[in-house]
Amino acid sequence: MKLKKVAMGITVVMASSLLLVGCGSSDDSSKDKKDSDTKQTETKKTAAKTDGTMTDGTYKLEEKNYDDNGWKAFMSIEVKDGKITKSDYDYKNKDGKLKSEDADYEKNMKAKAGVGPQEYLKQLNDSLVEQQAAGSVEVVSGATHSSDAFINYANQLIQAAQKADTTTISINNLAKMEDGTYKLEEQNYSHNYRVAFSIDVKDGKITKSDYNYVDKDGNLKSDDAEYEKNMKAKEGTGPAEYIPALNKSLVDKQTPAEVDTVSGATNSSNQFKIYAAQLENAAQNGNTDTIKVYNLVEAE
Repeated sequence: MKLKKVAMGITVVMASSLLLVGCGSSDDSSKDKKDSDTKQTETKKTAAKTDGTMTDGTYKLEEKNYDDNGWKAFMSIEVKDGKITKSDYDYKNKDGKLKSEDADYEKNMKAKAGVGPQEYLKQLNDSLVEQQAAGSVEVVSGATHSSDAFINYANQLIQAAQKADTTTISINNLAKMEDGTYKLEEQNYSHNYRVAFSIDVKDGKITKSDYNYVDKDGNLKSDDAEYEKNMKAKEGTGPAEYIPALNKSLVDKQTPAEVDTVSGATNSSNQFKIYAAQLENAAQNGNTDTIKVYNLVEAE
């Protein structure tokens, strides 16, 4: 049984407005402003989509911290008519210089890895526009780390577009994960199931990973004997095997990108890695709010 790909989306928490209330003759104007702000907030909530389709606009993401070589990533996508028409992923240093324009970096990396930022950044950006889904972007040989980051960030931007949230996403890269439980849940059911995923972090390490699929009655896909039988007959593995394997691999490896892909469950493995990276980013920010993913469901 070949599982259909699901485009994923994320809810980013909206910033609330700070209302300054005056006194005396300013009370009426303050009340009007409060009423106006309330209406604007309600309009935004009403306009937010839940069906997984993208809203036209520009969506941005930035890393907060420079790496050991003095670079930090930034990314934006432009959506028009519900499609990604442009992707801009690059790195900048403190002087605002772009990695894609750094001739020395290009020369040195290409000599060692066979590819440089001039090539791999363009390949990644072009691939996202062509594929329209982060999980379908192919990792560029020689630029694995950048490819993994790109796929994670592209997914979060797509999720922002699915929620019509143009707030710039801030990634606290290089930060140690804060202790706590971090959760992510898809909101839409595909083939009667949706993803529910959580990780526990203690002393900066992932101590537990609980990734599974649940139906409307709260039943788990890993407990679905019929699903297990049908999938295992066609793919050689079923949810009773690949789901525990993915959870164990994340705890063992501690790095989402290094999680082992389970043969016969490639799509689920790739989805797991992307969501795990997103939960890692949440843990780096210490944000324990449940991430709500308004995933796009293909016709069944």
